[in-house]
Parts: sequence; structure tokens; C-alpha cells
Amino acid sequence: MPVQLNPSGRDHARDLIDKDQYVKGSDWSEAQPSPGDENDFLERNGWEAYARWHLAEDTDESEETKGRYKFPFGDFRRVHRSGLVAAKQRAGEWDYGDVEAAADALLQDVPAD
Repeated sequence: MPVQLNPSGRDHARDLIDKDQYVKGSDWSEAQPSPGDENDFLERNGWEAYARWHLAEDTDESEETKGRYKFPFGDFRRVHRSGLVAAKQRAGEWDYGDVEAAADALLQDVPAD
């Protein structure tokens, strides 16, 4: 399967949650980074840092392209509970069990409102 769990993204989310760097109540459609935000982040930090903000990688996509990275969960500063919920739901819809399980495990440690 070309879409696989991104361990560096999962571990980055875990680290941020452990440091209480999360937002409990946000609307993911409003909180997720815009394409411009993504470009700015990439320019400042590079592809490795960008990848860490995604729970999955599509190995059929070329490296160093935005299309390779799936299931974002934060705003490049903090994890958003709403981003994890969206990732879990979409991963479940598309039958990406390892990504769904990772999002669910992370959600267990981010309190709801």
C-alpha cells in the first residue's frame, strides 16, 4: 500500500502532546495551514521538518512534494485535536488502519473540551 504511517510524524505529535503543545478546541477547516503557510514553513525549515507534521506518506508520490505527505495534524506550532480527529476519520474512510490507529492513540492523550 503506497500510503503508510509516517513514524517521524507520529513521534513528533507524541512529543508535542507530552509537552502540552496542543489545542483542544479548534475548527480544523480554520486551523489547518494554508498553502501559503505550508510554502513559508518549507522555505524556512525544509522537507524533513514538513514531513514531521503529517501522519502518513504516499510512497507513490515523488519525494520533496506536498502530495507525498498526508494527514496533517497541526499548525506548525501545536497539535490540533481537530486535526487528529480529521486524520482518524479520513484514514478510517480510506482503510489506512495503521494511520487510523496512530491518530486514535494520540487522541487518547489530548483532552476534549
